[in-house]
Amino acid sequence: MAMDDRLLKELEFQLNGGNAHANFDDVVGGLAPKLRGVVPKGMPYSTWQLLEHIRIAQRDILEFCQNEDGSYESMNWPEDYWPKNAAPSSGKAWEKSIADHHADLKKFLKLIRNPKRDLFAPFPWGSGQTLFHEAMLLVDHAAYHLGEIVAVRRVLGAWK
Repeated sequence: MAMDDRLLKELEFQLNGGNAHANFDDVVGGLAPKLRGVVPKGMPYSTWQLLEHIRIAQRDILEFCQNEDGSYESMNWPEDYWPKNAAPSSGKAWEKSIADHHADLKKFLKLIRNPKRDLFAPFPWGSGQTLFHEAMLLVDHAAYHLGEIVAVRRVLGAWK
């Protein structure tokens, strides 16, 4: 089945941040290192915890979608999807999380661009999920948690 180029372009656009929300790099960029691990009063997470959660969930979705060899193992919810510590261990850990997010997103975009992949065919190893469903899950999940990072940054006085 040939993919509709318009649909594919829209998916790529949305996965790259769309235009209705602040994009990933704007949301995580420019935050003072001393604020990355702060959990503001009344908020459940730090920016680090949210950044890592976005990255971990995206990696899990990518690995699920690439499971042709049957090696995918489900993670435990919620403990495997959230970092244990409120703060990153170092500035390098923060930067690595951002770089890994970008690398995994690039792999996911390559996956949906593959003409041999049908966006709407259920995965044989799933319970009805499709590549399109998982792409929309990534869009929705990132938008939700990036919005939370913006809220945390606002409480910290560190947003535009």
